[in-house]
Amino acid sequence: MLKSYLHPNLIEAGCDEAGRGCLAGPVTAAAVIFPKDYENELLNDSKQLSESQRNQFREIIEKDALAYAVHFCTPKRIDEINILNASFEAMNKAVEALSVEPEMLLIDGNRFKTENEIPYECIIKGDAKYLSIAAASILAKTYRDDYMAKIAKEHPEYAWSSNKGYPTKAHREAIQLHGATQYHRRSFRLLPNAEQGRLF
Repeated sequence: MLKSYLHPNLIEAGCDEAGRGCLAGPVTAAAVIFPKDYENELLNDSKQLSESQRNQFREIIEKDALAYAVHFCTPKRIDEINILNASFEAMNKAVEALSVEPEMLLIDGNRFKTENEIPYECIIKGDAKYLSIAAASILAKTYRDDYMAKIAKEHPEYAWSSNKGYPTKAHREAIQLHGATQYHRRSFRLLPNAEQGRLF
């Protein structure tokens, strides 16, 4: 089972993001605070779960968490401040939206830039080590997937309901054929350099 906490005497929020490597759509972050004695033997990193399992766990997480929040950082914002800073901003905004104020943030990964006074620890592969980070990974992933399925109805030609905006061969071919939309990240390499200029 993943660990319930890092510091036994602090209110900890696990934080993670989804969609950093996509060509289209937002980067989405979540923050989750569980009760200190929380246990769940099946809860795991979102990448280790099927889509149906993630959706089932989302309901459990939202019921069991002391607090949770999700924040979307738009493609426009990603283009303004770059994807890494947008990921940090989304995590900070999710933390700010929590109804319970954490005393420590457990950040998935090896880098973070804070916008508040709360201390934090970066944990490599944290979503496979701590329940709160795994839960945040599931919320970020499922909320973002739902959003991509919604905008896929506007632009079915890009198959976002299946590729979720990631750079699949079919997604790049659709960009080549139909051009880019307002949901695409202009600062990303959507097509080979020689062709990128005609997109916008």
